[in-house]
Amino acid sequence: MITILPPLPSVPTARHAASSDSEGFEDDFDSDVDMDASSRPSKRPRLSGKSIVTPGETITDDPQWMRGHGTYIPHLTTTITSTVAGTIQKTNKLLSVTPLRARYTPEIGDLVVGRIISVQSKRWQVDIAAPLLAGLPLSSINLPGGILRKRTAVDELNIRTFFTEGDLLVAEVQNLFQDGSAALHTRSLKYGKLRNGFFVSVSGAGGSAGRRGGVARSRRQVFTITTARGGGEVDVILGVNGYVWIAKHVDPAKQGKDVGITRLEETLSQEIYSSQNEDISVDTRREIARVAGVIRALVEAGVRVDEEMVVRAYEASLDVDAEDTMGDGKEKDEFLGGEKGRRVVELALSGANA
Repeated sequence: MITILPPLPSVPTARHAASSDSEGFEDDFDSDVDMDASSRPSKRPRLSGKSIVTPGETITDDPQWMRGHGTYIPHLTTTITSTVAGTIQKTNKLLSVTPLRARYTPEIGDLVVGRIISVQSKRWQVDIAAPLLAGLPLSSINLPGGILRKRTAVDELNIRTFFTEGDLLVAEVQNLFQDGSAALHTRSLKYGKLRNGFFVSVSGAGGSAGRRGGVARSRRQVFTITTARGGGEVDVILGVNGYVWIAKHVDPAKQGKDVGITRLEETLSQEIYSSQNEDISVDTRREIARVAGVIRALVEAGVRVDEEMVVRAYEASLDVDAEDTMGDGKEKDEFLGGEKGRRVVELALSGANA
């Protein structure tokens, strides 16, 4: 005779109550008890902002947590998995992963430095260090002579006289499209083609709160430094996308940038799209290189790059050079990397905290 027994009740899963602080976040991972634990990806206790995960690594399978940026949930599961290499960030019950290094994400109003990649019939494609190339329409630039009118077929034929492949420009993000690409404009007297200077590309762009170093979004992205040793004034443009332009300061009167929009026709000419550089003295070139060196040193040290820190680091580099030349009177190497760069950054930070 065969006796059919009723099924036994399932063993309840022991789980501690989760708290909103980081200790509760760790307990959620430690207290998960499953009869079939071997069939589930192994998890280690992780504290928000302190642990690094890799792409495809399981963060948690507790359904109480919600997925954020840098994570995904595979089909028919409740497991939150990382899609990038980065640090875990916890906001209440929202889990996200901040990438250790990522390309620039455009935002409307950002000032960016870009390079022309290709020229099309009615627009330019611009590299701004974003995942997709940005677009600069012909209708979003100032025409020589300051004429405010519709763009005609003649303007389209002369499009290469304004910008061509390889040209550098400073522009503003005007609009964002659904695919994440950006539309730029230079319809301002402070934007346009760049010359008389030096291009620097740094990492850690965007000034994100969860990312150390890089160019920070600040009140002023364009400023002038009065350099020492006969270098004169040097203009610095800190593109939020991590592209930096350092150039010899040119009198605004020569560029027509001291007038209003109503007098553009009297001031703007074909010269604003000229690619011919002016004469730059050796002293100015040396100080331009020095400013570029201190910006690289700040980025390598993980310090946010803005106007205040660049000025302080430049002054600190002069003090470090003065200390190095006091011993034997000979001029030392002006390279601002390595140990010397760390000394410059420490001196600049000590001045900022004083």
